[in-house]
Amino acid sequence: MVKFLLWCILFVLCWPLALLALVVYPLVWLLLLPFRIVGVAVHGVLEVIFLAITLPFRLLAAPFRI
Repeated sequence: MVKFLLWCILFVLCWPLALLALVVYPLVWLLLLPFRIVGVAVHGVLEVIFLAITLPFRLLAAPFRI
């Protein structure tokens, strides 16, 4: 919603730039999509490594939790 309101303000101030932004935004989103996919994969791998490292400590602490 905020992006739309900012676009409306830009449209009132400078409509050619707003129309250019309307065309360029999907292209930039498509260009950045592989980086988001890599980011999700790296986050998943780091989470698995973290859980594998902390698993013994959590198993040792589990019987003593209330």
